Amino acid sequence: MAKKQINIPRFRTEAEEAEWWDSHPEVATEIMKRAIKSGKARRALPLKTITMRLPVPDLEAAQDLAQQKGLPYQTYIKMLLHEALGKARRSA
Repeated sequence: MAKKQINIPRFRTEAEEAEWWDSHPEVATEIMKRAIKSGKARRALPLKTITMRLPVPDLEAAQDLAQQKGLPYQTYIKMLLHEALGKARRSA
């Protein structure tokens, strides 16, 4: 039995897109089920809590940049670290 195609409309605005997704949660659920079944979904990696001492100006800069991007600053710092580690691995 063939899977029904999922049709997601084009949106004019982000607000219109958010409203559509909010009113169609079954679509997101079906997309995730299919991704898990096919092995394309990434499962969350285990996390470990650490404590770091950072220079105050660096922390303030990260907080300011994260706020501009609409992200929590700790998430932003993790993203930067992940990108830097990937770049360092590729050049090693």
